[in-house]
Amino acid sequence: MEHLFSAAGPLAQAIPGFKVRRQQIEMAQAVAEVIQARGVLIAEAGTGTGKTVAYLVPALLSGGKVILSTGTKTLQDQLFNRDIPTVRQALRAPVTVALLKGRANYVCHYHLERNLQDGRFASRADAGYLQLVARYAKTSKTGDRSGLAEVPEDAGVWPLVTSTRDNCLGGDCPRYKECFVMEARKQALAADVVVVNHHLFFADLALRDEGVAELLPACNTVVFDEAHQLPDTASLFFGESLSTAQLLELVRDTRLEAAAAARDFVALPEAAQALERAARDLRLAAGEESGRQTARQAEAHRDFGQRLDAVAERLATLGKLLEFQADRSDGLGNCWQRCVDLTGRLARWREAEQQEHGKDRVRWVEVFQHAVQLNSTPLSIADVFRRQIDAGARAWIFTSATLSVKQDFSHYQQEMGLGQARTAGWDSPFDYATQALLYVPERMPGPNSAGYTEAVVKAVLPALAASRGRAFLLFTSLRAMREAHALLEDGFAHEGYDFPLLLQGEGSRSQLLERFRRLGNAVLVASQSFWEGVDVRGEALSLVMIDRLPFAPPDDPVLAARIDRINAEGRNAFMEYQLPEAVITLKQGAGRLIRDETDRGVLMICDTRLVDRPYGRRIWQSLPPMRRTRALTDVLAFFDDG
Repeated sequence: MEHLFSAAGPLAQAIPGFKVRRQQIEMAQAVAEVIQARGVLIAEAGTGTGKTVAYLVPALLSGGKVILSTGTKTLQDQLFNRDIPTVRQALRAPVTVALLKGRANYVCHYHLERNLQDGRFASRADAGYLQLVARYAKTSKTGDRSGLAEVPEDAGVWPLVTSTRDNCLGGDCPRYKECFVMEARKQALAADVVVVNHHLFFADLALRDEGVAELLPACNTVVFDEAHQLPDTASLFFGESLSTAQLLELVRDTRLEAAAAARDFVALPEAAQALERAARDLRLAAGEESGRQTARQAEAHRDFGQRLDAVAERLATLGKLLEFQADRSDGLGNCWQRCVDLTGRLARWREAEQQEHGKDRVRWVEVFQHAVQLNSTPLSIADVFRRQIDAGARAWIFTSATLSVKQDFSHYQQEMGLGQARTAGWDSPFDYATQALLYVPERMPGPNSAGYTEAVVKAVLPALAASRGRAFLLFTSLRAMREAHALLEDGFAHEGYDFPLLLQGEGSRSQLLERFRRLGNAVLVASQSFWEGVDVRGEALSLVMIDRLPFAPPDDPVLAARIDRINAEGRNAFMEYQLPEAVITLKQGAGRLIRDETDRGVLMICDTRLVDRPYGRRIWQSLPPMRRTRALTDVLAFFDDG
């Protein structure tokens, strides 16, 4: 490793601007040792360490099959298209690499044809997009929707031309031999290195659906990048859910299949229509407010229970009719199987309250603009994930810039069932004492007081003048974000500031980032979407403001149940769970500021609990070692010096 990462080594010759970093060499060595020992490593590497190359080098040289899992499809594409080819070429490593995404990312020939024949669309734009997809499917080798930029990511046509776990016909599909999903899986099985994402990895462990289960038996090493996201992702997939969106998809597919294979059986589309009405009525009964609520809160809404009864009845009726017609086509047979599955999920969700295992799970409801989802989530995924670790002799590497609280990994280890794992941390090579300033303004009201967001905007305006815009203003709630944006518009007009003011939601994240970089002096007002996975280097980002410490709302059903359980066991849920979670989230937000050795900037945290409360010390000691101040004059001087 010393030679490979040296100034005269192959990486220095292949990677522009490569610098020798002791932290990177030590991390690569630790990864190599764990791969050889088939052990478990939790590795925290500060921004600028070069952790991607640090794990790629030993992984590509290991000689075994490697699964690399990352947080998002964007990072997945970056690994596959840029990082791995660069390192592979530098090492001259003769490894084959495959990219595997969830089935919703690949065009499905069968569903594309069905909808071309049906010809009913929500909008004229979707009809046009369908023709673009049809042309793309004829020429593309992969069918990956990311290769068709002309059709927006959120276009309504995508669910019509891709498959789901529910509606895929598998080996019975008439277009099975041409299936893009099966071709991607085939390449993944044959490759030395497979790049997946966390959602795909855990969906497969839970559902045995997307191809990872076939990969794991032959796999020697699994690397999770952005591993801080795993507890939430794993909880999602080791639980069970049922949404009205799934019911409406079943309705849509039943109509299409009935029109193609059972046109003479009019009871079928009538039963589908009845289920559609029941599903839409259930959404209305859940209330107008989007968000999460406990099952009991949802059931207290008007006639939620009655609407749920109606859904169960309509689903049962449709199931009987589908069973009667199932042998008329593979598509109708698939719809019947889905109906049986959804009926079972609904019954289990409703019965969970009376069952003993209900103590280990929490039932809750999430309301979206057009759908409602019933969820059952395990309070802990530690045991179930530990079983995956113990199931085979392979190496597991978990890495991120944010896994510990003051180099203490116990919270993450406990959440993931990794109590015996080796842990290691490397600080960022950046000179934070010189490059950055942590500013907590004086005389701020308490974060839960009325008028707090107004006080935040008032405090940040002079800092924005000093930084000449060039800022991310990050809020812990969408409501505070929108209120702040309106106040900033007034404040900019009053002060005569001409900085471009951008708001999360005015475009996709990538579009907003591109505008932010191009403008050079913009102020972006954002919430959770911009707390992590965002990289803006140089002077375009010189101020990151965070409105309050990011404690998760205690009325979140899953969090509330976990807090109750920890406290019931005589432990301290705040210190053991809520505080470490907030620290890890805050570290992610703070990490947006300094992305390069030449970056300079101010991290402004408006929440005075950081300095007023005993636990505040634990929080700021977990942040990079910046100079700290309460005085605005120090902020002004910092930017004057720059």
